[in-house]
Amino acid sequence: MDTKVSAPQTRRFLRKREAILDAAARQFNRDGVRGATLAGVAQSVGLITNSITYYYRRKEDLASACFLRAIGVVTELAHEAARHESAAARITHFVSGWYAIQRDIARQARPELVSFNEVRTLPPSHSGAVFDAYNDMFRAVRGLLGKASAGTFLRTQLNARTHLLLSLTMWVRLLVRRHEPDDYDLVACRVCDILLNGLAAPGARWRDDAPALDMPISRVEAAGAAAATPDPAALDFLRAATALINEQGYRGASVDRISARLNVTKGSFYHHHVTKDDLVFACFEHSFATIRLANAHARAHPGSGWDRLGLASRMLVRHQLSRQGPLLRVTAWSALPPDLRQGTLHTLNGLTEKFGVFVVDGIIDGSIRPLDPSVAAQLVSAMINAVAELPLWARGVTEQTVAALFARPLFLGIGCQTLPDKG
Repeated sequence: MDTKVSAPQTRRFLRKREAILDAAARQFNRDGVRGATLAGVAQSVGLITNSITYYYRRKEDLASACFLRAIGVVTELAHEAARHESAAARITHFVSGWYAIQRDIARQARPELVSFNEVRTLPPSHSGAVFDAYNDMFRAVRGLLGKASAGTFLRTQLNARTHLLLSLTMWVRLLVRRHEPDDYDLVACRVCDILLNGLAAPGARWRDDAPALDMPISRVEAAGAAAATPDPAALDFLRAATALINEQGYRGASVDRISARLNVTKGSFYHHHVTKDDLVFACFEHSFATIRLANAHARAHPGSGWDRLGLASRMLVRHQLSRQGPLLRVTAWSALPPDLRQGTLHTLNGLTEKFGVFVVDGIIDGSIRPLDPSVAAQLVSAMINAVAELPLWARGVTEQTVAALFARPLFLGIGCQTLPDKG
């Protein structure tokens, strides 16, 4: 990383540098790393672009500094939480502490921190130091769960649960949208309750199996060709673009990169989609249609609210790692153009509420213990979303094993036993 700080570390220098980091984090969160500009950051702090380059020569330097600052905050919080004796107390301290930080940010009592959504968009020249720091943070959070051993968790299981804990904790930005900052501590308490105790009422039994999903017809496809089966070539484009957007963000998934991944020409791309925005919209619509299909299948399934919620979740996590997956990561919406962003978020919220309906059904029929159905629905959605990156942390996870490895700890509690329930 090339951060130019040869001048004496005066208080004025440090204050200005922190102001730049504050402004950059806000812009990265709003426009994505690739969409933000040094000129935009400079303007927001009353500087010219050349003044920014005195502190950070390139945008990648600035993005790396923002990621390292945010990673440092999470790592320090994990170290603080590690002082508690029990895993439950450590997890509670970590989650509650992060919500307290977000509450202070919402009250403008502390500067905004960049989200980790686009950390993988950094070029190789800058990603090494950031990834090393992120891995250190991951290890610190993993320590909150306990040690991997024959008597507790295998290494893969522990890594999967660490990814689950981090992913569900970082979901705070979406989860608290309908809450006042004064209520963040209450939301954190309810998140911790579900993380530690799961959703199951006494007697509820977990199953790892689920049928594979057929390819859905999205609303866009149904209104267009009205075909019984989607065009295979169009589905290839959707899958390639979805995977690339998940990796590189909206702006990083260029037409050239999508075409190269499929080994086709740009002309072939434009044969299927007029613009990249059309393709991205189609990716979202296809993911939305997949979620609707899983929920409809679960709704038609006989059984309790617990059975239906579990079935929909298992079908979707399995789909994420299948040849037909993945789903587009929910976090991709934040870097969309403004005209696409709000409608997409509205649909995402509506689909999350479908999980909440199953939770309410389960509370009514006694298969799910009394808890906050809105929070539970958000955590289920967050868990499904996080599967897209699970193979990075839990090597060897497959379509057949993902439900037991990743969905089960949310439904039964993050410290639940590793072997499936019988009966």
